[in-house]
Amino acid sequence: QKLKQLNQFPDFNNYLIFVLTRLKSEDEPTRSLSGLILKNNVKAHYQSFPPPVADFIKQECLNNIGDASSLIRATIGILITTIASKGELQMWPELLPQLCNLLNSEDYNTCEGAFGALQKICEDSSELLDSDALNRPLNIMIPKFLQFFKHCSPKIRSHAIACVNQFIMDRAQALMDNIDTFIEHLFALAVDDDPEVRKNVCRALVMLLEVRIDRLIPHMHSIIQYMLQRTQDHDENVALEACEFWLTLAEQPICKDVLASHLVQLIPILVNGMKYSEIDIILLKGDVEEDEAVPDSEQDIKPRFHKSRTVTLPHEAERPDGSEDAEDDDDDDALSDWNLRKCSAAALDVLANVFREELLPHLLPLLKGLLFHPEWVVKESGILVLGAIAEGCMQGMVPYLPELIPHLIQCLSDKKALVRSIACWTLSRYAHWVVSQPPDMHLKPLMTELLKRILDGNKRVQEAACSAFATLEEEACTELVPYLSYILDTLVFAFGKYQHKNLLILYDAIGTLADSVGHHLNQPEYIQKLMPPLIQKWNELKDEDKDLFPLLECLSSVATALQSGFLPYCEPVYQRCVTLVQKTLAQAMMYTQHPEQYEAPDKDFMIVALDLLSGLAEGLGGHVEQLVARSNIMTLLFQCMQDSMPEVRQSSFALLGDLTKACFIHVKPCIAEFMPILGTNLNPEFISVCNNATWAIGEICMQMGAEMQPYVQMVLNNLVEIINRPNTPKTLLENTAITIGRLGYVCPQEVAPMLQQFIRPWCTSLRNIRDNEEKDSAFRGICMMIGVNPGGVVQDFIFFCDAVASWVSPKDDLRDMFYKILHGFKDQVGEENWQQFSEQFPPLLKERLAAFYGV
Repeated sequence: QKLKQLNQFPDFNNYLIFVLTRLKSEDEPTRSLSGLILKNNVKAHYQSFPPPVADFIKQECLNNIGDASSLIRATIGILITTIASKGELQMWPELLPQLCNLLNSEDYNTCEGAFGALQKICEDSSELLDSDALNRPLNIMIPKFLQFFKHCSPKIRSHAIACVNQFIMDRAQALMDNIDTFIEHLFALAVDDDPEVRKNVCRALVMLLEVRIDRLIPHMHSIIQYMLQRTQDHDENVALEACEFWLTLAEQPICKDVLASHLVQLIPILVNGMKYSEIDIILLKGDVEEDEAVPDSEQDIKPRFHKSRTVTLPHEAERPDGSEDAEDDDDDDALSDWNLRKCSAAALDVLANVFREELLPHLLPLLKGLLFHPEWVVKESGILVLGAIAEGCMQGMVPYLPELIPHLIQCLSDKKALVRSIACWTLSRYAHWVVSQPPDMHLKPLMTELLKRILDGNKRVQEAACSAFATLEEEACTELVPYLSYILDTLVFAFGKYQHKNLLILYDAIGTLADSVGHHLNQPEYIQKLMPPLIQKWNELKDEDKDLFPLLECLSSVATALQSGFLPYCEPVYQRCVTLVQKTLAQAMMYTQHPEQYEAPDKDFMIVALDLLSGLAEGLGGHVEQLVARSNIMTLLFQCMQDSMPEVRQSSFALLGDLTKACFIHVKPCIAEFMPILGTNLNPEFISVCNNATWAIGEICMQMGAEMQPYVQMVLNNLVEIINRPNTPKTLLENTAITIGRLGYVCPQEVAPMLQQFIRPWCTSLRNIRDNEEKDSAFRGICMMIGVNPGGVVQDFIFFCDAVASWVSPKDDLRDMFYKILHGFKDQVGEENWQQFSEQFPPLLKERLAAFYGV
């Protein structure tokens, strides 16, 4: 309040700068504090400073940048940067020339102070410095900075590199013009005594690897040798910067060629970097074994992001590849953030993906010594190594897994919590293999031990075990059904035991379990165990509490799995979701009208609620009808479908499709209003929005039948355009094909004239989908359209044959439709032409068509 009062006096800011620059009798912290208060004032009200005050502050800064105290120099540097970033670089034309001039000063303090300020300006305004708005001062600044790479003071050398480094990633022209000099100067500083200089040299080389690899290739051998040394630098900050080099190199096409001969040196260095440092162990409280009773501090809990619902189709290949689980590959908290251990592990992971089995001869001899080492820190790093290579070296590891997996399962009960937690993570990376073996071999012992770890006395182990168990659930799916009772007992017991942070991970494990075992969860004894604790949490949480997100996501999976078993719980859950949507929309409306009075709402509340409503509609089917009848959800949905945020639209189209399937009677009156909105959202720029809108249109077709006719033109052209776009993601192609087929099924006369424009991509995108209802209706549509416009399929008939052959067991009447079209075509062209035509078929296709359809 006092500061607020003082800010009424324009002179107050003069007073603050005076204390900072002139009042040398005061102690440094007081002078610095005065400068920091001034910096905050500049940030908040610089526009309203009277011109004489602003000029006095600027002049004082430039006159005192060389203060004898490094604290005061740094404070003035921050102040200068803050003024500059208020759009003042244009309004303060003398700033850059004067700072560059001060670099030439004989006085060390002046030179260092000016460099400190310049470094901060380069960090904050790198783009502006390379723009015409300022007449490209970089053309003068970069050559100037390069001169200082050879300065006698390490601090100045370090500033100079740091300044130039700001311009590498943007490929600033002035730097590109001087690139050879820059690289030459960097090489000259490679063995500098000062760690800060070495760190900046490493950072520069890593960035150059990304943007100007052409300039580094001639020197690659010696750069790699240098980086091998620096990755072992006794200064951890230097080692970390150098270690980034391997991560970046792995992404370059030349990686395999240039690195193969160095693996023998590099692998032991990376493996060595994967040990916890002493400071890590202190930060991670590695010697605290039991901490489950200690409440979490709120800042430990990372914000969670809800992954909105995307409608996908079941494929031939049941297993998803692990590519989307990249975010789980975090072996320890963000507590010690990015460090040498994590960077080394990440580098080993990406290199394993580049070199595959070729990495193993360098690794296996090391692994033996690590995994059975008496020191827990060494053993722990060995387990991390094993997890890091799991993805890339899987094939080569298979012969060793029958021995290794039991050893890792044993490590789950190690006396050190950090060993137990890393063993959880590493085992989850091999879950796919574990599940591929007979269940009693490894799955059962692994599951039993993981469930014990879920109830571990250490919070980090609980967290690792829960995450690992979720991965195991995804891999094992219905293999877990025999153990459901035991699994649920453990997860429910954990509810009473967990602190805040792990509770959020527990919801995820329960939701994943429901997704994995599906309707097998719908048994009275399971429902009795699972639902009471979930509903209790649901009642405890307020509408504004973000913990609702993971709980709503979890309930959405549970509702879908339990189907009618969720009926006793559905009413309050349904009502609350509608309320959340309504509240969020109302808040958004108030914010739009009076942004100065109201806060913008967190729309995640609405998105998660829409997704849970989808889960209810999907799980309860027709039973959801009475709930919809008694609520205003259709009106709310109309608003959500037009929201500015793509994720809101994405989730509302998913819900629209699910309500169309469950209770069309309530959707039908809205179709005239909804269809134009769906049409405008067929925009592949927003893949998931477009995907869900497409799917919803297909579901609406199936309910509307011939009454769909007035709406065909609203959507057909966009759908045909999407199916013909190059690089359209597979899921969107499949949904688009199904919806075009369904449109043709209900309105063949309207869609058939365009057959030739989409038949080929249509056939290729649906050949990999398993037989199901969606595929059935789409193929009926295609057959009806061929009936209306047989000429449209002639040129691409081989693709149609291939798509037909992808069916394992079509329904009898659909098989008849296929039969008639194939034989009709054969009769049309005559036996001889058919023979020539079918010669082009791959043998398998020929066999299937002959066996199933006698052609």
